Amino acid sequence: MAFLKPLNPAMSDWRGQTVWLVGASSGIGAATAHALHGLGAKVVVSARQTALLDAFVLAHPGSLALGLDVTDAAAVKAAANALLARGALDVVVYCAGHYQAMRANALNLADMKRHVDVNYSGALHVLDAVLPAMLARGTGHISLVGSVAGFGGLPHSLAYGPTKAALINLAEALYLDLHPQGLGVSILNPGFVKTPLTAGNTFAMPALLTPEQAAQAILKGWAQGAFEVHFPKRFTLWLKALRLLPYRAYFYLVERATQ
Repeated sequence: MAFLKPLNPAMSDWRGQTVWLVGASSGIGAATAHALHGLGAKVVVSARQTALLDAFVLAHPGSLALGLDVTDAAAVKAAANALLARGALDVVVYCAGHYQAMRANALNLADMKRHVDVNYSGALHVLDAVLPAMLARGTGHISLVGSVAGFGGLPHSLAYGPTKAALINLAEALYLDLHPQGLGVSILNPGFVKTPLTAGNTFAMPALLTPEQAAQAILKGWAQGAFEVHFPKRFTLWLKALRLLPYRAYFYLVERATQ
């Protein structure tokens, strides 16, 4: 039946595919870029840390680095135009992120706005820059890196969680608009991954994965044509089940689990 078919075309043959990963200087982005390069993709990596990008290119012959601050809309547009002048973009992955654990008794407005600028507005800048060309071509795939922190309110996630919830909602709306136009859309919702962003956490991170494990889970999800790729299942399914409960039960169980 139609509703049982994969929501996206399966992506498993990466040979010759041009993939732009925005936010790929370290962590999940860098690990996914590494994996895609190994499968024959033409990988373009962007981030602010140009030294790390240059090191990636040296280790991955044929890849391309474009230094970029996602909060600068004009710079994003210029970078996209430069890439599109070289050829079509088959897949665009937005994995740029800012994270700082925060609770309401230590609310930092400037840092909350920084989360919005990088995690959400940056994604909008990239979409604005690449969508016209992808729509004109009638093919391609856009993937946004969300987080299980976007499933519901969690301790320490006052600034980060709402931006990831926004990305999940954005991906859902994009899918409804772009799928009929021939474009694929996916949202990647990892649990805890050992990256520079999570290195400062002082609380327990259950089911912690390496960036390489996260990259393999992402590739598997793309190969299955999934809309949402969430991992590790032993952790993410528990969080999804919590969201089905009334708030009284949700708050009680989350407080118990995070004490």
